[in-house]
Amino acid sequence: MILPGADLFDPRSDMDSYVSPVESRLDYDFSFAFNDSNFSDRVLKIEIVAGLPDVKSAGDGCSGITEWARNRKRRREDVKKDKAVEIVGQSEDEQALTCNIPDTEDTVAYENQDVEAVAMVEGSPTDAQLDFHQRGDAAGPSSDSSWSMDCSTVLRVKSVHISSAILAAKSLFFHELFLNGIKDSAQRDVTIQIHASEEEALMDLLNFMYSNNLSASRATALLDVLLAADKFKVASCMRYCSKLLRNIPMTCESALLYLDLPSSILMAEAAQPLTDAAKKFLSVRYKDIYKFQEEVLGLPLAGIEAVLSSDYLQAASEDTIYDLVLKWAHTHYPKLEERKEVLAKQLVQLIRFPYMTCRKLKKVLNCNDLHPEFASKVVLEALFFKAETPHRQHALAVDVPNAVNRRFVERAYKYRPVKVVDFELPYQQCVVYLDLKREECAQLFPTGRVYSQAFHLGGQGFFLSAHCNMDQQGTYHCFGLFLGMQEKGSASFAVDYEFAARSKPTEGYVNKYKGNYTFTGGKAVGYRNLFSVHWEAFMEDDSNYFINGILHLRAELTIRQ
Repeated sequence: MILPGADLFDPRSDMDSYVSPVESRLDYDFSFAFNDSNFSDRVLKIEIVAGLPDVKSAGDGCSGITEWARNRKRRREDVKKDKAVEIVGQSEDEQALTCNIPDTEDTVAYENQDVEAVAMVEGSPTDAQLDFHQRGDAAGPSSDSSWSMDCSTVLRVKSVHISSAILAAKSLFFHELFLNGIKDSAQRDVTIQIHASEEEALMDLLNFMYSNNLSASRATALLDVLLAADKFKVASCMRYCSKLLRNIPMTCESALLYLDLPSSILMAEAAQPLTDAAKKFLSVRYKDIYKFQEEVLGLPLAGIEAVLSSDYLQAASEDTIYDLVLKWAHTHYPKLEERKEVLAKQLVQLIRFPYMTCRKLKKVLNCNDLHPEFASKVVLEALFFKAETPHRQHALAVDVPNAVNRRFVERAYKYRPVKVVDFELPYQQCVVYLDLKREECAQLFPTGRVYSQAFHLGGQGFFLSAHCNMDQQGTYHCFGLFLGMQEKGSASFAVDYEFAARSKPTEGYVNKYKGNYTFTGGKAVGYRNLFSVHWEAFMEDDSNYFINGILHLRAELTIRQ
């Protein structure tokens, strides 16, 4: 029997806008029927076995998230020593049986619980054993047929009157147990086995399946209920816990814990909003990635993945992000093969190679930490992207299939990317292209400036800088463009330079200023009022210098002989 109007595992994808039928209608509150024999057709017998003696439950003395996580970790490590999954069969003399699951990729013990939730119904041991062999995995998630005596110490047995219809409508686990696999299951009682540390969370979960409410309110208790809901495949409760946890102020340690919550494949979607919120918290917390460089280097894998996924990292350039990723990998994975594996499978895809400089891309090709085939692929892709027109680059950045990787999306770099064309003959020369968005220019007013990435000519590093400054007489603001040489040694260079910008109506580059200068390290030269207009005229909606919202600048540098 299916309960009318029940949510049937609450399947949905829009976490914030959806309200399940059970949650939206008060007449589906069945709390009055919980553990009441008058409204129940089954008895759920909960065998509570001893857990780790030094581990406290969330409701028994854990002072915070850190202690909760430490206790959970100890419990998981204890489970890894014995991957037996308990299946309890209830006969007249209450004999308990266990099933040992082989350690394969498809059947491993979940880390978010001590054991996978599996149960058997009342019947003789022989009948249960034969029936299980015949049905395969229909009786529950486990499908192994090797049986042995259960040696777990049962501390006590708790009996709860339940409605199989209500539990089956809310829980995929109980749905499979009551409706899909057991003959005459409505006439039999069910025994499940849990650790003592899970008792409070399970009782709260059972109550939720009747009332759509929880007694738990603290983060640690809600996490225990969420894990119990995942264990018994109650998606609606996982969603509810996720919502409540998102309303509790997040910290770095709680965010990392939420990212580390391992969920079963079927239930992963139910906890997705919580992990998304944790990723967002970390990306905002470490937005200025180099201000918190030491903290970022100490993050676990899930944490640094969340940070690197952000479009809004305030880094000097993608070159520095690449260097930081390699430094993190060397810190956490000192063995070369392990480092190559984690970089290739999880981290390198978060580096936005198309926005790295050509000089750094050359080093990528020779990086021992990357597989040569992969390094060649990403460098070639980056170079092709750099050669594309701005329109095509924009199209690649907003391409739907690229939404997950986002490797073509530009971050909030401190130094703006440039395109550089080098010439060696008949003399050393380079042509540099710098594009600025209208909003970037607007943010320069009244005294701001923005710098380009470094580019090289004659072995020396140069950069462009765009300014909002006063004209030479100090009467109005205007847009200026300057060329500088980075500090490096005591060499001096005599350079001819020329600035140009694309302009309507032809949209071609028009020369604006030319000059020559003998550069030494740290010196800059340029023109205060590149367009010979007031700042307000330069920024007008019908300005001749913004084409589709982009200001296109060009600088030509030639070393004088």
